[in-house]
Amino acid sequence: MSSSSPTTEPSTVTSLLNPHSPLNGHDSTDQPQPPPSQDPENQPQDDAVPGEKRKREENDDDDPKPSVVPPLWKTSLCSYFRRESASCSHGSGCRYAHGEAELRPRPDNTWDPTSERAKKQKLEEEEGDQCAAPDNVMMTEAIDDDDDGDGNGDGDGGGLDPELSKCLVHLPRNWKSEKLKDFLSEKAIQFKSAKKKKGMTLGFVSFQSVEQLQTAVKELDGISIGNKNIKVADVIPRSFEKKTKSAMALPQNPQKTTEVELDGENVEDSVVANGAEDGNGTSGRSARKVVTPLAHMPYGDQLEHKKNSLMQILKRLTRNARKACPDGIPLPEWILKSREIGGLPCSLEGILASPVVNGYRNKCEFSVGYSLQGKITVGFMLGNFREGVTAVEEPFDCPNVSRISCKYASIFQEFLQHSSLPVWNRFKNIGFWRQLTVREGRRPGMASDAENCEANIAEVMLIVQVSSTGFDDAQITSDFERLAQAFSAGATASSPSLPLTALVIQDHQGISNAAPADAPLRSLSILKGEGSSEVHATDNVVEAKIHDYISNLRFCISPTAFFQVNTLAAEKLYSLAGDWAELGPDTLLFDVCCGTGTIGLTLAHHVGMVIGIEMNASAVSDARRNAEINGITNCRFVSAKAEDVMRSLLEEYINAPQKQENNVIEGIDEAIATDEEKPISTDNKPNPEENSSHELESGKTASEGLETGKQELRSQLQSSCTSENGNAPVKRFSNVVAIVDPPRSGLHPTVIKALRTHPGLWKLVYISCNPESLVANAIELCTPSPEKIEKNKNNRAWRNMSSAGLARHRAKSMPASEPFRPVKAMAVDLFPHTIHCELVMLLER
Repeated sequence: MSSSSPTTEPSTVTSLLNPHSPLNGHDSTDQPQPPPSQDPENQPQDDAVPGEKRKREENDDDDPKPSVVPPLWKTSLCSYFRRESASCSHGSGCRYAHGEAELRPRPDNTWDPTSERAKKQKLEEEEGDQCAAPDNVMMTEAIDDDDDGDGNGDGDGGGLDPELSKCLVHLPRNWKSEKLKDFLSEKAIQFKSAKKKKGMTLGFVSFQSVEQLQTAVKELDGISIGNKNIKVADVIPRSFEKKTKSAMALPQNPQKTTEVELDGENVEDSVVANGAEDGNGTSGRSARKVVTPLAHMPYGDQLEHKKNSLMQILKRLTRNARKACPDGIPLPEWILKSREIGGLPCSLEGILASPVVNGYRNKCEFSVGYSLQGKITVGFMLGNFREGVTAVEEPFDCPNVSRISCKYASIFQEFLQHSSLPVWNRFKNIGFWRQLTVREGRRPGMASDAENCEANIAEVMLIVQVSSTGFDDAQITSDFERLAQAFSAGATASSPSLPLTALVIQDHQGISNAAPADAPLRSLSILKGEGSSEVHATDNVVEAKIHDYISNLRFCISPTAFFQVNTLAAEKLYSLAGDWAELGPDTLLFDVCCGTGTIGLTLAHHVGMVIGIEMNASAVSDARRNAEINGITNCRFVSAKAEDVMRSLLEEYINAPQKQENNVIEGIDEAIATDEEKPISTDNKPNPEENSSHELESGKTASEGLETGKQELRSQLQSSCTSENGNAPVKRFSNVVAIVDPPRSGLHPTVIKALRTHPGLWKLVYISCNPESLVANAIELCTPSPEKIEKNKNNRAWRNMSSAGLARHRAKSMPASEPFRPVKAMAVDLFPHTIHCELVMLLER
């Protein structure tokens, strides 16, 4: 095969420039290839033998470079040079560059991606993108004169005059105020005050004069810290509406006065870095764009976009699994065949659409904070707090939120305007009101659109998250009474009226709103009658339940239990998982991370037994109640971490019968061996003819008959055996399947090891809401075990690794076991208008 040149050159030169020529011997797959030449002079000579290298002629070495340089000449680094940092044997005749000095730009004005120039250009572009978007910093929390962000209470914060202040963007997240001050001092920059909170990438600096400010801007703007450049942004004031509450002016507990006054509600100014003066924000950010970034696309295009994204993520599984394979061990067959399907580990069979596209969420978590205009708002944050975003916007434009959830958010927002307790301040980590969660329960039946779906909502649970530390109990009780009245009145006044089943208060003291499962809960009982003003608070939350339906099964849901947010699409998801698992009456199904037992219970009538594992105790209680409600008796739910009990459960239901079986078989072998050692009496000597005749009639020898007896005994043991405690029979199942539906972080390494190393588990269905975690877990599950286990002692290096990199390292210490192989995958869209979807992958061995 030859390649054409811009000019007609001798065949020797054309062959020399041919990227596929064996003379170079380099891999040029990264180069665009010109079409085959049709010039007769460039065609192979008549005496050339196909399949053999054409010998270099004598004049080839004399003039290896053509008179006219082809477009791709020296536009890529030589692969030998990249590996060995030395020139290859072809010398100057090599069409590839042997150094940055020889490298030429490509016809499209780009550089070889492996070159230092390309890497530097890419880094500059990334830094430029970061510096070009300082308007992403929308800090709406107030910073007053008494707080400098260092938490030491020294009161050296100083005033924050917007005219003499600047916001520094892209600072290291682990810096505090003292570190920022030290940095400014090292740069000989004079300033009045500096504020920086750990975990954020921005800080605020105020100056005493315009000259100090201008000098600092010149010195700081663009300066490099690590791999990022500092960007100096403007500080723009936002006016808060001053509110003087009598309860705050005359607190019942004087010791708590300071904590209440620091909420930012009574401070005049808020801070927005490079925001817009009109209050809308030049960045164009909105709750709709942040929460539902694909809402502007037709739903069919959304599905295609998600499918393409998943294909790229799945290709990483193939690449990382290839890297993780131990040296000296052949690559698995699924990796070798991945080239036939575009680098995918298995076939991606498409994506199932959601039956409901709008208003499908049955659970919405609304943050409490301030809008860009300084108004107390209940809705969604416009970005990440670590990047300096604390602004909150109402959820009315988000198509995935139901009208009922939006209405309750509006009722709560109106209540907060008149509450005597402050909202949570994320900058100072103080305040009372934090979050509102709305959970909806639907009647049984299908709904094809959002309107009918909302009409099916029969129950609603409201969970209000607060932080009660530092506030008076009498004041809290009074506000809780008014809160219950506000929700009850608002639900009744709406047209049509809103369902309201339970109101729960969750007390959480942490920095993030993500409360642990054991956070204290108490239920507020709502009196429905008109004119009722009494609200009772109790620690008993047994009644705080709502119900939903999946596959005509009724599920009880507690305040913190996990339940799929898109009920109708979840039916498709569970049906797909059951079909791929190939369940039957002899199947033992492990439902790992089972939540309220939705997967196991919907598939229970297809299997012999279901074992559900869940760490949330209230969810397990719901799962057991759900089984009782639906009359399902072949399910067992265990309240524990999967990594703590997975191995013992596998041994209980798989290994225990095998151990007993082996013991009995060994006993039979010993008995037979003893009989063989006994002397045979001549009086009882069997007739050879009779023995021979018996063998001919049965068609089996004595040894074959012994083996048949063993097999019969095994079959008897397979039916049932006794558990270790001897109280209940533990059935032996011939088909053991595990369905795992872990959180976004994926499976714990201990769970992965238990699933991977147990020989009785042959099929695994992995349901993932985060494909990145699936890739990392599948690397450990599907990579061959090394002949010698390697232990990486440099644990500190793991902190900077990606999830796939960590999985590759853990795979090196995987005990000897047969790996799984990816068979097929399919996506199910449970989250229309967002970039997320569920991915189901079948693994077998």
